[in-house]
Amino acid sequence: MPRNTASDVSNVHEARTALGGRLRELREQAGLTGRQLAEPLSWQPSKVSKIENGKQTPSADDIEAWTRATNSADQAPALLASLHTLEVQHAEWQRLLRGGIRQRQHSLAELDQKTRFFRVFESTVIPGLLQTSEYARARFAESIRIFKLPNDINDAVEGRLKRQDIFYRPDKRFHFVLTEAALRFRMCPVPVMLGQLDRLVSISALPNVKLGIIGFDTQYTASPWHGFWMYDDDKVLVETYSAALNLAQPQEVELYSNVFSELAAVASYGRSARAIITRVMDELASQLPEEE
Repeated sequence: MPRNTASDVSNVHEARTALGGRLRELREQAGLTGRQLAEPLSWQPSKVSKIENGKQTPSADDIEAWTRATNSADQAPALLASLHTLEVQHAEWQRLLRGGIRQRQHSLAELDQKTRFFRVFESTVIPGLLQTSEYARARFAESIRIFKLPNDINDAVEGRLKRQDIFYRPDKRFHFVLTEAALRFRMCPVPVMLGQLDRLVSISALPNVKLGIIGFDTQYTASPWHGFWMYDDDKVLVETYSAALNLAQPQEVELYSNVFSELAAVASYGRSARAIITRVMDELASQLPEEE
């Protein structure tokens, strides 16, 4: 089983390297050195090397300039198609969030509408669809700070809460599996976390929602390396610090489906899950100052 997102990142790297290798072939067929290609394009020679060795993803403009300089413009459409596939698979946050966090919520809402069965595993955070407004605000504030984004936090929170209307669609089914760590990590002030945990208890009672909690004393059969979202049997979304990985190859979807099944099999549900949540809530509440 892959550790963290190593397998997924490897797939992206292989695709970038293959694209770079094809561009190198075109340069060599044209009889050009890297420096000879770079000079008329006003590039640093290092850029050519990085692209050819899979260290840098070329832009569409880079590919068009490259094919013109190597007299291989007829190869541009195929290369641009490869670039598009790579960009879809490995979507960097700076590009995804260019239009603001609210725009990202809009894109996810469109995906929500197309999906009938959601399978979600999270090991460190509460999934977005389950978040209260206060918990969501804390998560968005973190993204705005880390990625230095425009502050559209109010619109983003509104967008995330609007997405939660989907729980009341009878044609949708949801299976969430969280670790106990996700209930305990201090991602926000204690009162906010208490409200968030109470939200988990209430939403677990919905007829189309299955909520599993993997307690600390549980013996895992599959390691909880990272969180992921499965949209039907069509797509898996994995979020890293730098990018969102969109995995759609059948073998990738099957792998994540098998991992989810193993994680779900050791989770506690119903009364047992609520007991874990309630225990964490009691411990958190004991840390609040007593009212006079």
